[in-house]
Amino acid sequence: MTASTGAAGAGFLEMWRDLRPIGRNRDSGGYRRYAWTAADADCRAWFRAQAESRGLTYELDRNGNQWAWLGDPDAGDAVVTGSHLDSVPDGGAFDGPLGVVSSFAALDELRHRGAEFTKPLAITNFGDEEGARFGLACVGSRLTSGVLTPEQAHALTDADGVSLPQAMERAGYDPETIGPDHDRLARIGAFIELHVEQGRALDLSGDAVGIASSIWPHGRWRFDFRGEANHAGTTRLVDRRDPMLSYAETVLAARREARLAGAVATFGKIAVEPNGVNAIPSLVRGWLDSRAADQQALDDTVTAIEKAARAYADEHGIEVSLTRESFTPVVEFDHALRDELARILGTDQELKVPVLGTGAGHDAGILASSIPTAMLFVRNPTGVSHSPAESAAEDDCLAGVHALADVLEGLACT
Repeated sequence: MTASTGAAGAGFLEMWRDLRPIGRNRDSGGYRRYAWTAADADCRAWFRAQAESRGLTYELDRNGNQWAWLGDPDAGDAVVTGSHLDSVPDGGAFDGPLGVVSSFAALDELRHRGAEFTKPLAITNFGDEEGARFGLACVGSRLTSGVLTPEQAHALTDADGVSLPQAMERAGYDPETIGPDHDRLARIGAFIELHVEQGRALDLSGDAVGIASSIWPHGRWRFDFRGEANHAGTTRLVDRRDPMLSYAETVLAARREARLAGAVATFGKIAVEPNGVNAIPSLVRGWLDSRAADQQALDDTVTAIEKAARAYADEHGIEVSLTRESFTPVVEFDHALRDELARILGTDQELKVPVLGTGAGHDAGILASSIPTAMLFVRNPTGVSHSPAESAAEDDCLAGVHALADVLEGLACT
């Protein structure tokens, strides 16, 4: 490494200790940092404090994303790093926050090295990356890049019927300003996102840090199974139109079809009406998340699941409908930037950095259609993510900080 572990480690650990309690649920041990909530506000306050304590220029953009600038943002060709601070329901500590904390720690490391910046540098926290509250991932980066229109964003609602504009207003922000921010993106020459790996590729290869090659195509589909509510104790089995049966069989079909296609498919969320213990449901609504290494495999998987759902629904007298709620095509990260990261990190004889793909979506993937983006992954020893069991060793986290610092130095200090 180009600097001692202690130079980056002390600041990293202090920031980690300060951020870690925010939004943590005592019962589950997981995090509930949902967009535009009190926990989100506390995370945002933490980010601003970190920026201002380092003499960086703090900025909140029109879509609620946070920025901390070193140098003149209007100079252009800026190098930007960061990630997100929100979480999935009962998520882990590392997904998102590791990238933000590491970004500030990497800047500290570069200052310790005496690096002289020739380009503007920014650290960012993109809002509502996980989509836990409004059901759509990467809202902040989608709005900024124009992938999500203001009209579509205004139509988003949470489980309590609160719209995104209402939530933003209650948090003290103006939802009427949201929308594409092409001028901002035009000032960015490269965006580098560090993230804990959401899988075990690095653990299996024995490497602390990796470079992302691409993000698998992925999407979310809502299946609505409509039957007939009735009494659970008095209705004969042969007289029932129970949508739960069709839903259950579709869940099993999803596992089978994903295995055959070499894809992944998960029904991880469900809503039932009337949701009574002694009542046959009238409606079962299930959300499918499916991902694959290529578009054809993903299309084949979802088509086969839909076909199975309709066959099961016909068998039980159930009506079924399918709605695609979100979709992200395959993302190939900028090859020139990816190769430059490999070149920069390849000079460190202590660090072997493999290139690997991922099935997880990220803000870097959304922004890739507008600006050059790349990603670094830090080893996850168990591969568990979106869970309180998510983890990364301190030494690996610090290896990630040093790798990110090397990359930023190579890109912004030359």
